[in-house]
Amino acid sequence: MKKTLIIASMALLAGCQQVNTTQSGAVGANRTQKMSTLLSSDQVDQMAAASYNETLSKARQKNVLLAANDPMTIRVKKIANRLIPQTGIFRPEAANWEWEVNVEKSPELNAYCMAGGKIMFYSGIIEKLKLTDDEIAQIMGHEISHALREHSRERMSEQYTKQLSIQGISIAASILGGGKYADLTNTALSVGSTAYDLTLALPNSRTHESEADMMGLELAARAGYNPRASVTLWQKMAAASKGSSPEFLSTHPSSQTRIAELEAKIPVVQPLYEAANKSAATPAKKKK
Repeated sequence: MKKTLIIASMALLAGCQQVNTTQSGAVGANRTQKMSTLLSSDQVDQMAAASYNETLSKARQKNVLLAANDPMTIRVKKIANRLIPQTGIFRPEAANWEWEVNVEKSPELNAYCMAGGKIMFYSGIIEKLKLTDDEIAQIMGHEISHALREHSRERMSEQYTKQLSIQGISIAASILGGGKYADLTNTALSVGSTAYDLTLALPNSRTHESEADMMGLELAARAGYNPRASVTLWQKMAAASKGSSPEFLSTHPSSQTRIAELEAKIPVVQPLYEAANKSAATPAKKKK
């Protein structure tokens, strides 16, 4: 039986690979990621596209998908058109993704970018927080960064690890109990699952969020959006999310942690923001 567990563990390791989905950029997004070889980028992109199309279909049926000529849609797409060309600094091929940008009429404070560049903003986050273009750019840059780093694929890969780990605990508990102590097996499973979530899954999610914050900050700065807006954005978010769960048991860093991390990176991207605005203000030279 011990040999079986060892073989299973070796199979898991053989089914994973260490990768880095993006270049580091100015903010240093260079964490090595563990991805399952059983789940390709293309597969995740296809799943995301199917889910996004289903979402659009349901939104149209409910008449909550804002039209392409709606002022809010135009505003969000204008910001996206400035941010998307900057993705090449982290991932050169991303500029060629089949990007889509839509806005749904919803009171939720939410926005996302699925794998492969499928962006959705909810009107509630823009209206309720009274977001400026600079603040919208920070949210969009953050969400785009999740897609660039393939965080959804990384999370799926983690689930393979969890499933096999829990199976291993179950087998070990059964051996120790000799089949006579069912409670021992159940307790081991419960403790094992909780320990995994608290020591690996949730911290990794917070790592993903911090990465997306930093990369999004750079994307927005390179597109000419003020990095200081990242601070005002999270101040607004903190005010709107009072009573949220403690950071230790959350998949997101606390607003205070985010603000501190972003403030530490603003000096890194400030020159990029200034260069972008200087370039925009300089008239193009006429060809002779």
